[in-house]
Amino acid sequence: MTDAGTETAQGSPFWRFSLGFYRQPGVADACIALQDECGADVNVLMFFLWFATQQKQVSSEQARAVWEQAALWRDNVVAPLRAVRRKLKEGVPLVARDTAEFFRTRIKAVELESERLEQEALFAIIPSIKTTAAPSVEAAARANVLAYEQALAVAFTPGPLEILFAALVNFAKRDAGTT
Repeated sequence: MTDAGTETAQGSPFWRFSLGFYRQPGVADACIALQDECGADVNVLMFFLWFATQQKQVSSEQARAVWEQAALWRDNVVAPLRAVRRKLKEGVPLVARDTAEFFRTRIKAVELESERLEQEALFAIIPSIKTTAAPSVEAAARANVLAYEQALAVAFTPGPLEILFAALVNFAKRDAGTT
């Protein structure tokens, strides 16, 4: 997930959560590490963390279904845009660096919009997702991430996960205090 630097009041509650949570200290780096090192779809990960803020947990079967529903969009739209943006950051011959940087900024905005569209599509499938109650936000987050790991048959890097869990608990507490 990229950060356009401006928050919008538009979008689903899930999208608004993602924008706010992603800006918490350490969250962006932890998400990128899980994406790059473990193949996590940050939008799907955020979806499961957002469920956790409501003390809802999903099964590995539900996690797999969400992952599969997001796959075509992620693989054919979000990931290629990310690859272009990253390549432009490295610099490319022929086009002047400042021109390439301007173009990269435009690609970054399109990438963010592609992520928003993925999240809005995920939000729309909520009625089809079965959840169970969890005793706490942290318990739900840990259960949901474990279900996601099981669905992908991969173990996420513990360090970034612990950063996310701690940030989520603090974010949920702060959010609960403002409502």
